Amino acid sequence: MFKHIEFVKSIYDLKDLPPPKFPEIAFLGRSNVGKSSLINAILNRKNVARVSSTPGFTKAINFFRIDYQFYLVDLPGYGFAKAPAELQKKWKYLVEGYLTAPRDFRLLILIFDIRRTPDKLDINLVEFVKYIKKPFCIVLNKIDILSKNEIDKQVKNYKEALRLNPDFPMFLVSCKEKENIEPLRKFILSKIKSH
Repeated sequence: MFKHIEFVKSIYDLKDLPPPKFPEIAFLGRSNVGKSSLINAILNRKNVARVSSTPGFTKAINFFRIDYQFYLVDLPGYGFAKAPAELQKKWKYLVEGYLTAPRDFRLLILIFDIRRTPDKLDINLVEFVKYIKKPFCIVLNKIDILSKNEIDKQVKNYKEALRLNPDFPMFLVSCKEKENIEPLRKFILSKIKSH
């Protein structure tokens, strides 16, 4: 389990990115997908990432240093309809700029709400990550809300819509019930130690 978790800084401008001294694990997802809850569940802490009742709360790129081994990076949520166009443009500039910067990306964790059907924004995100050739995995969150049959159906939908191989790494989790958090944590650690 992680012992030392330190908030490093919030980035509102790419020129303020911390030096890439550590490997990086970055979390991306829609504004209301449970990204902060997932980060807190993986770190086994209550409030490292701020959980907000207002979707789209994270407007900066937040860096946390974990056990002096890697950066955990919380990216601003996308797809929040009420965000003004200017803010959406800024999100694109920040996130795309960060993801294409010369940094030691070990894993991008793309989080989706399993109850939703992937839309154009979700598909574009996956296509972009494939295009920049960064290692990534998919996390389908909120499985506690669906039945086994509904989960199986949605997994199939996601694999087809996002054009993923049948054996592509996909984690089905419930932050609320802490279900399948440990396999994801182990997967993250294996990526940190794989170099």
